[in-house]
Amino acid sequence: MSAQQIVPKGGQFILEEVDFQSVFTPEDVSDEQKMIARMTRDFIEGEVEPHAEEIEKLNYDLTVKLLRQAGGLGLLGADVPEAYGGAALDKISSSLIGENMVRGAAFALSHGAHVGIGTLPIVFFGTPEQKAAYLPTLTTGEKIAAYCLTEPSSGSDALGAKTTAVLNQEGTHYILNGTKQYITNAGFADVFVVYAKVDGEKFTAFIVEKEFSGVSTGPEEKKMGIKGSSTRPLILEDVAVPIENVLGEIGKGHQIAFNILNVGRYKLGVGAVGTSKWAIELAVKYAKERKQFNTPIINFPLMRNKVANMAIRTYVSESLTYRTGGYLDGAAEHLNLETYAAAEAAKAIEEHVIEHSIVKVFASEVLDFVADEGVQMHGGYGYISEYKIEQIYRDSRINRIFEGTNEINRLLIPGTLLKRAMQGRLPLMQKLQELQKELVGYMPPLDMNETFGLLEAETNMLASAKKIFLMVGGAAVQKYMQKLENEQEILSNLSDMIITIYAMESALLRAKKTAANQGEAAARMQVEMTQAYFRDVWGNLEVWAKETLLAVSEGDPLRTQLSILKKLLRAPQVNTIALKRSIAARIVKAEQYTTGVK
Repeated sequence: MSAQQIVPKGGQFILEEVDFQSVFTPEDVSDEQKMIARMTRDFIEGEVEPHAEEIEKLNYDLTVKLLRQAGGLGLLGADVPEAYGGAALDKISSSLIGENMVRGAAFALSHGAHVGIGTLPIVFFGTPEQKAAYLPTLTTGEKIAAYCLTEPSSGSDALGAKTTAVLNQEGTHYILNGTKQYITNAGFADVFVVYAKVDGEKFTAFIVEKEFSGVSTGPEEKKMGIKGSSTRPLILEDVAVPIENVLGEIGKGHQIAFNILNVGRYKLGVGAVGTSKWAIELAVKYAKERKQFNTPIINFPLMRNKVANMAIRTYVSESLTYRTGGYLDGAAEHLNLETYAAAEAAKAIEEHVIEHSIVKVFASEVLDFVADEGVQMHGGYGYISEYKIEQIYRDSRINRIFEGTNEINRLLIPGTLLKRAMQGRLPLMQKLQELQKELVGYMPPLDMNETFGLLEAETNMLASAKKIFLMVGGAAVQKYMQKLENEQEILSNLSDMIITIYAMESALLRAKKTAANQGEAAARMQVEMTQAYFRDVWGNLEVWAKETLLAVSEGDPLRTQLSILKKLLRAPQVNTIALKRSIAARIVKAEQYTTGVK
């Protein structure tokens, strides 16, 4: 994280302009970070891909062996402090490991669950003694970690857990009883981060070892996808856990659970970006080889249109994900994780909960779109398991459920924004008041027939999009006040507006930064993808805004709001067919995802 890349408050982007030089973009990746990415890719290509079929058949021994090989290369300890055997890398470096690990398919999930939600609770919230006891072996892969939150009766409602923990008479151990469900790595994990309620009330995290008496696992789940990863129930029957293995404080397990999920959402987004790039590469290479009507199908305009749309969404997904990674890196770089830093870690991670949820929702849905189009480009062959795109399609579906469903995350995004406004952490109400005055007699700042400078039109469109959200969100708050949390359809619309604005802005800032730092010629493809994306989603903003205004207003106020909305939606038109043909041509030539920047 450079000095220029200032970490803003979470959600602040919706209220003000952002300097493009202040955000992290993939073009900022250093040569050393590129080497880490290449090493990861080489490991997957050389050690994991040759065993893809065996891994898919759930060969535990092979997966554990490969995890230990990854540990020997330092690929398990990126986020672990050096004092405990880790590399203490920045968050962008660990993100690049995650992005390049995805070509190992289900192995990447086993790796991600171990280094992410399995190990990070101890990294961020463990005592020095707990870190010393567990992190060195987790970093080498001698021991494998798993995260145990979900239960048969509690998924999104994590605090509704039924697993109990009762202190024994001697005061030396907590006795845990309950069942955890859908636990990744359960079949071969040695260390479990388990959540239980002390005395049936105080939600608390514990470090549980496989060797503790009373710990067992149920049978493997038969899954739609990610078949090569272990997914089992964890069963706890009178398990005696030493009091030294309480992670964090009694009754504050929610701070660990939710903040680890926040990081997990970001890391899921990183993996989705990597898989989207992989799917594009597979689809383009196949379409160049497959002939119909005596010509490669990649030559047909509709095939190229698919390639362009896949690439555009992936570019936006990559832009907003690494922008958020820069914020996470900046927030975490001052933490001293060699000591007990639970409070500081919770504060640092929690700050950008809105952005982490955006990454999770957007990147997972982009991957589903890209995977689906990839299958379509393969035609009937895309439905055959011999082709990797079929596995990508099946495996991608879980991402919209993992780490909190996309529906839950959609509710969290505007809910958190409003909560912070009420707490005085964000000047949302002040902005709403200012906007009401500004919108009286509002006219667009520029004639739609004018000639614009580089991305000037898109800059104005983004400013209008933020005004639209504030106007619509303000109308919803004014009608429902605290009861807005019950209006889930409205919250979902507001969330989609926030997500889209963050996506638009991330693409725009990246293209501007590339143009400023490397020249307009170098940024041409990024500019084209930004222009095309803005037009692709512009109509969505209108739909969400109108639907919400019709639900919260009526009479003269509604007519005024719809009139203002119409003015705010005025935007210069561009030939998106030409833009997408230009974008597709570069992707086809490269035979892989590219933004045209060297």
